Amino acid sequence: MLSPIVTRWQKYNFLFEELVKRDFKKRYKRTILGMAWSMLGPLLHLLVISLIFINFFGREMPHFVIYVFAGIKIFSFFKESTSQGMQSLLGNRGIISKIKVPKYLFLLSKNVASLMNFGLMLVMFFIFAAVDGVPFHWKFIFLLYPIITLTVFNIGVGLILSALYVFFRDVQYLYDIFTLLVMWLSAIFYSIDGFSITVQRLFLLNPIFSHIHFFRLIVLYGVIPSWYIWLSCGLSAFVALAIGSFFYKRFNYRFIYYM
Repeated sequence: MLSPIVTRWQKYNFLFEELVKRDFKKRYKRTILGMAWSMLGPLLHLLVISLIFINFFGREMPHFVIYVFAGIKIFSFFKESTSQGMQSLLGNRGIISKIKVPKYLFLLSKNVASLMNFGLMLVMFFIFAAVDGVPFHWKFIFLLYPIITLTVFNIGVGLILSALYVFFRDVQYLYDIFTLLVMWLSAIFYSIDGFSITVQRLFLLNPIFSHIHFFRLIVLYGVIPSWYIWLSCGLSAFVALAIGSFFYKRFNYRFIYYM
């Protein structure tokens, strides 16, 4: 059963690797600092946010900078992956119109490039956590789960957005507004402890918050998340990927006529 998949992968492996290299290099083309921006940008963002919000919300919260950094890191990965994924089909229409290749390869290359960028940011996150006195422990191994589920979720959302963007160019403007709403509903800069239990559980309906909360529980509190947080992360990834795959299968042969 896996033989056709392996054969197909071997056939397009070289193309996929070249797409990933191109997408990663293109991000820092003609910049003086190059890859350093992948870490410097979020750090400068974190510095500005921390200076502002720590005076209002973070005075009584230990490791507030790491608390905010975790939220920024997860949300930035989500927004970057999905925004880049949305452009993956139209941005490669020159290749798609001339060569018959699986169209999802272009989306996957964007996500792998974003994942590499996220990995660099994750290194900085752990360095900051160590400097801030956050204790490291064996439970950090569980962080692999939200990283995997968020990556799958990003791919699923990217599949949906890239398909819709081919037919409706307005999607990019609506998505900017949507991600702004998601950011403020993800408790990046504030704690949800002051809300009722019912409202706190409603926050878990937001997949981005679920992943941020998973990270914070492990890193800041050394607590293994409860089963419904695991379920929230896994289920959102599965649903997004299922819907995205349906979109691609349903409209695959119509994309070329609208590019």
